[in-house]
Amino acid sequence: MPLLDIRNLTIELDTPHGRVKALERVSLTLNPGEIHGLLGESGSGRTLLAKAIMGIPGHNWTIQADRMMWDGQNLLDMSTKARRALMGSEMAMIFQDPISSLDPTIVVGVQIIEAMPENKALPWWRREQDKRKTARQWLHKVGIKETQKVMSSYAWELSDGECQKVMIAIAVANQPRLLIADEPTNSMEVRTQAQIFRLLSKLNQLHNVSILLISHELENLSLWCDRLSVMYSGQIMESGPTADVIAQPYHPYTKAILDNIPDYSNPELHKTMMQTLRGSAPSLQHQPIGCRLGPRCPQAQKHCVNQPKLSHHKDRYFACHFPYYNEPSHDEPLTKS
Repeated sequence: MPLLDIRNLTIELDTPHGRVKALERVSLTLNPGEIHGLLGESGSGRTLLAKAIMGIPGHNWTIQADRMMWDGQNLLDMSTKARRALMGSEMAMIFQDPISSLDPTIVVGVQIIEAMPENKALPWWRREQDKRKTARQWLHKVGIKETQKVMSSYAWELSDGECQKVMIAIAVANQPRLLIADEPTNSMEVRTQAQIFRLLSKLNQLHNVSILLISHELENLSLWCDRLSVMYSGQIMESGPTADVIAQPYHPYTKAILDNIPDYSNPELHKTMMQTLRGSAPSLQHQPIGCRLGPRCPQAQKHCVNQPKLSHHKDRYFACHFPYYNEPSHDEPLTKS
């Protein structure tokens, strides 16, 4: 049974210009112990999806879905108190903006200790000391050397990179069943980025933590993720095993992303123009009808004014009327879900 199963999630936002669909019919499945990558550019709706899973919607949101199941429980039927308890124990999220996510009036050490589970095997008079020791260990694991100094500092006294590391320590200290990492290595140097990804991979392998890794960097997702979902302008374009998606993309948007990756093997290619899609991503107030990639898509035809349904071919899912795939044989039909 999937740990997280979302079908046809739609999020509408009330704006001064009227109601707009920020997410439209988004489906996502996350299995236990899986690292699932969510690829998309800024404004594609990745963070909205993550916040909807965590149960922290905005005041102007309207959420609809065929189902949002967490380990057999319907998230849409849960009370606010139950969702909050679930978020504190079984789900955790590394937010993209760490400074605004930390409390500026409380030192960092207290915030880490508050997020840690209680070790009831220890006598009550040793639990506080044990928590402080464990908190310093988590800070060291995420790449902070002066752990005691950071523990006694406020968020506004730290740099963006240090705040990001603190947020990661808070998220992983509770060892949740699901960790949502929204651009977890922003404002970090390359060496520290590799250390963070190794830590997340270790959590996944040793503690069976499922991870939803959100990023706009395909290179990182291809190295660490088992499965990959590609988002564009509030819709899922394609989903499947990472190696298969990279080897043979079905959706034109996925192919455009792969074609845009620089080829460093040829020293002359840096002088040539990179392949890009024409135009730019539409705003929320001016979304095209049907497939939202339609006005920019090299495969677009008249039929694309109708929104494509999510098609299923083997272990791959894609939403496109004219995908890049070989026609299936008669004994292996293409199905629509």
